[in-house]
Amino acid sequence: MIRKPQMPVRTGVGLVAAAVLATGWSWAQEPARPGETRVVRAYFDDPLVAAKAVMSLDALESEYEKGYIVLRATEKDIETARRAGMRIVEDDDYVSVALPSEPPTEAVQGTIAGFPCYRTVEATYASAQAIALEHPKLASWRRAGRSWKKVQRAGDGYVMRVLRLTNSETPGPKPTLFITSALHAREYTTAELALRFAEHLADSYETDADVRWLLDHQEVHILLQANPDGRKRAEEGLLWRKNHNTSHCPHSWAGVDLNRNFDFRWGEAGSTTNECSTVYRGLSPASEPETQVIQKYMANLFPDARGRGDEDAAATDTSGVVLDIHSHGRLILWPWGHTHDPAPNGTALQTLGRKLAYFNGYTPLQAIGLYPVSGATEDYGYGVLGRASFTYELGTTFFENCGSFDHSILDDNLESLLYAFKVARTPYLTPAGPDVRNLNLSGRASTTGVAAGSPVRLSAILDDTRYQDSNGAEPTQHIAAGEYYVDVPPWDPGATANAMYAYDRAFDSRTETASATIDTSGLATGRHTVFVRAKDADGNWGAVSAVFLFVENADDAGNDDKEPDDGEDGRCAVDENTVCLHDARYEVRVTWLAGNGRTGAARAAGSATEDAGLFWFFDPDNWEVLIKVLDGCRLNDHVWVYGASTTDLGYIIRVTDTATGLEKTYRNEPGVPAPAITDATAFPDGCRPP
Repeated sequence: MIRKPQMPVRTGVGLVAAAVLATGWSWAQEPARPGETRVVRAYFDDPLVAAKAVMSLDALESEYEKGYIVLRATEKDIETARRAGMRIVEDDDYVSVALPSEPPTEAVQGTIAGFPCYRTVEATYASAQAIALEHPKLASWRRAGRSWKKVQRAGDGYVMRVLRLTNSETPGPKPTLFITSALHAREYTTAELALRFAEHLADSYETDADVRWLLDHQEVHILLQANPDGRKRAEEGLLWRKNHNTSHCPHSWAGVDLNRNFDFRWGEAGSTTNECSTVYRGLSPASEPETQVIQKYMANLFPDARGRGDEDAAATDTSGVVLDIHSHGRLILWPWGHTHDPAPNGTALQTLGRKLAYFNGYTPLQAIGLYPVSGATEDYGYGVLGRASFTYELGTTFFENCGSFDHSILDDNLESLLYAFKVARTPYLTPAGPDVRNLNLSGRASTTGVAAGSPVRLSAILDDTRYQDSNGAEPTQHIAAGEYYVDVPPWDPGATANAMYAYDRAFDSRTETASATIDTSGLATGRHTVFVRAKDADGNWGAVSAVFLFVENADDAGNDDKEPDDGEDGRCAVDENTVCLHDARYEVRVTWLAGNGRTGAARAAGSATEDAGLFWFFDPDNWEVLIKVLDGCRLNDHVWVYGASTTDLGYIIRVTDTATGLEKTYRNEPGVPAPAITDATAFPDGCRPP
C-alpha cells in the first residue's frame, strides 16, 4: 500500500475566515465572462463521444455514469455537441462545487480552503524542498525559470522549480520520466498527485524493491506547479485556467492557455485569438515564460529523437516518457491532438496508453476530441522531441472533493505512474510484453532473511493481458518465457539470466504461474535484489518487477532454512495448487471430490487479475473454478468472496486471510451443479492493513 504523507498542522476556523476576508475567496466564483455562454447538460449514448466532448469543450463535470456531462458552452460549442449526437438540456441552477451544509469548523494550514487534501503552491514548494533535505542522496529541488509575474518583477510571482529524484551515487545517463502538473490552474488534483508520487518514491526507497531499482537506474523530474501564478487565483475558488498574463483581457479572464501555447502546430485548430477565451493561444509560439521554461527543460532532458517530417517515427528503442497531468474526464491521451491521423509511433503509443489506463481504469484515446487541438504539451513532447508523451485527465471535475481524490484517484494513478516510470527505458517496446505480478519468495527470504546456502523458491504470475480495453482490444499472446536476475538487472551487460518454469509444465496461456529455485550459496550476507521479467510469444519482453532477498550468516540463521518453506512468514506462497491474491494476503486452495470417493487437489491456473484466481481439475485448458476476492470496504467494511464453477463434481474451496488466519470454506457436494458463491461479509478484518 502506498503511504500517504503527513499533512500540515490543523488550525481553527479562523484561518478560513481570514482567508475569505483577505482574498474574497468563495466557492467556484468566476470573473465576468464576455460573450454568451450557457451551462448545459449534454446527454450522450456513446461514452466515447462524451469523452471527446470533455477533451474539446469546457466541461465542468464528467461523471459519465449519469448519462450526461455538464458544459459551459458557447452556441458554437452547443452546435458541435449536437452534431456529435448529444442532446442538450439547459442547467441554469448548476454550481461547480457542492457547498457544504455548514462552514468548515477547521482548516488545514497550507492547504486550499475547503479542500484539506490539496496543498497550496507555497506548501507544495515546502514539501518538495523537505524531500530534498531529508533525502539528499535521492532528491534535488532545482530552479527551472520564472513565472510571468516573476518576469514582471511582481512581488507575488514565482520561481519555477523541478523536483528531481534519482540515486545520485549511481552513474548515468539514465532513462528519464518527466512530469508536469497544474498547467491549468483550476485542476486541483494534479499537483497533489504528482507530489504524493514523489513522496512515495522517496519514502519507499529502503523498503520497496521496485522503487529502489527505479531510483538507482532511472530518474524522474517533476514540475509540480507548472502555472503557479494562475494556481494562486484558482486557490481563491476561481475556475481559473490560464496563466496570469494581465496583458491579455486584464479585467476578466486574463492570461494565456499554456496548453495551446507550445511551439508545435501552434495557431492551428482548437485555439483562438480571442484574448478572453479560456483557450487563448497567446501572441506567438511559446510566448509565455511558463511555456518557455517547460520547453527548455524538456530539450535539456531529451535530445530530438524524431525527424521533422510528419511521417518520421522515433526509433523503437528511444528512451524517455513525458506525462502532463490534468483533470478531468478519466482519460489517458496520446498524440496526435492536431489531426485524426495516427502518429508515426501511434501503435506503440496506443499500447502504452492502454497499459497506463489498465491501472486507473480510465479510457485510453488518441488526443483529438470533437475537433483538433494545437499547441498542446503531449504533441510537443512527441512532435518536437520524439518522446512517448501522454496526458492524464484525472477524476470527474476541476475541484474534486477530497474523498474522491483519496479513494478514487490517488492509489490507482500512483500505480499507473509507477508503470510509466518502469518502462521509461524503452516505452515503445516494453509495454507490449507481459507484466510480472504477485512476486514472492518463500519463507522469510524477503523479510528477516535465510541462511546462506539455503534454496529459496521464487514464484510469480506472468501476465500478458493487463490492458484497458474500453476503446479497442490490445493484441495479447501466450507467455513464452520467464527469467530472473540477482543484483544485476537484465539491461546490464554483466547480467546473468536464470530460467523460470511454468507450474503446469508448459508456457501455453496468456497468464502463467511460474517459479524457480534460487541458490543462495554464492551470495554475500545482506540485501540482494531479484529482478524478474517475462516474454510473450511475439518476443516482447515486459516490464521488470523486483523483490528483495535477504541472506543471513548461517550461524545466525540456524538450520531451519535449509529447504524452501510455504509462507511461514504469514503471507501466501504461490505453488501449483495455490493462488495468492491481493498482494499475497489471501490464499486460495481447492480440493475436488468425485462421487466414487476419489479426491485430489485442484491445480492453480494462475491469477486472472489481482483479485481473481482460476483452478482446473483434470485438463489445464478446462478451468472449473473461478474465485474472486473483492474489496468491499467502502460499501460494507468487508472483503468479499465471489465464485463460479462449471462442474457437478464436489469441491471444497478454502480462502484464507494470511494476515489474520481467518479461513472461509465453501463446499459443493458431488453430483450437484455448483452454485454461485456470493459472500459479501467474508472478511471483516480485511479492510485493515496487515
